[in-house]
Amino acid sequence: VCCHTVNGVAAIHSELIKTTIFADFYDIMPQKFQNKTNGVTQRRWLAFCNPGLSQLLTETLGTDMWIGELDLIKNLAEHAEEPEFQAKWQAVKDANKQRLAVTIENLTGTKVDTNALFDIQVKRIHEYKRQLLNVLYVIHRYTAIKAMNPAERKRVVPRVVCIGGKAAPGYDIAKRIIKLISAVADKVNNDPDVGDLLKLVFIPDYNVSLAEVIVPGADLSQHISTAGTEASGTSNMKFAMNGCLIVGTMDGANVEIAEEIGEENMFIFGARAEEVAALRTSRTTATVDPRFTAAVNLIRDGFFGWAEFFQPIVKTVDGSFEGSDFYLLGPDFASYCKAQENVDKVYQDKALWTKMSILSTSGSGKFSSDRTIREYAKDIWNVKPCKRPSP
Repeated sequence: VCCHTVNGVAAIHSELIKTTIFADFYDIMPQKFQNKTNGVTQRRWLAFCNPGLSQLLTETLGTDMWIGELDLIKNLAEHAEEPEFQAKWQAVKDANKQRLAVTIENLTGTKVDTNALFDIQVKRIHEYKRQLLNVLYVIHRYTAIKAMNPAERKRVVPRVVCIGGKAAPGYDIAKRIIKLISAVADKVNNDPDVGDLLKLVFIPDYNVSLAEVIVPGADLSQHISTAGTEASGTSNMKFAMNGCLIVGTMDGANVEIAEEIGEENMFIFGARAEEVAALRTSRTTATVDPRFTAAVNLIRDGFFGWAEFFQPIVKTVDGSFEGSDFYLLGPDFASYCKAQENVDKVYQDKALWTKMSILSTSGSGKFSSDRTIREYAKDIWNVKPCKRPSP
């Protein structure tokens, strides 16, 4: 009421505040509402944390001016299919994966194969961010590998799934989810039938310093919140900027990332925001993918131990009462599995994967915090930039 401007932090978020939480205010004072999509600083999240890629960008672009004007990296796109450039790009990624593998082993004791796909989800632990969806897919992938014969296992794309993040002190379900991740990891990582085909690790005490190692070393990052729940997200920007491909929903800044780098260079799945209300209403009577039910039942039946401790998690997603599975893990599971199958298919085509990775970085110029701050300064704060005095 008293402020002169109200803004969301991603295009979809700005529209949602107009139609939901601030709808009445928007009807009265529509002129106050704006969008200012978040950004991240490329100086920390690319130039500093990924020196190998930073050097390659400067060498290829012929200037390091991109550190101050990130839009310049759009010129990388013209090199996306060049075999020589792709080889250099892959070498940088391989070195970063080696560094991350050492960090994982030092923190968790788990030795991982750097030839595997590094699949990362690091963010605050919350039901709407759906770390549980990730874990349920790991359970499904594990049981699928177990059911394969030796010839079939040779065709499996090895994968290392890393989850990290912290739960609020009083957030009971989030803490139980962390325990579930560890319990599933204990089972998967110690199964000789699976070996290096699948590893699951929970990275403890996730923080910015760890992120500076994790982000450059990731092949795939998961941004899989229920559509309409994530205001923006900024880790998606950090990962995309470093050439990591995204598996995600059309939520938060994922929508604009898809617009900038091309939806064909991401792995998009799941219900759209406008479909969520109806899916929630019908959840108790809906038929969900049997692979989802099977994974949930393994938790319920104590296959990973701690059966009684995990029952509250099961109840939040099994659709057994009105309001259960509020974040729609069941309805989105089939689409999520299909996206993950596409990930495996593309990862086996190194030239295509690398091309998509390069285009991810080249399309990230919009997501610099420099652009965000300029927009706030011009449209909201009414301040003008001034040049730093010369020495």
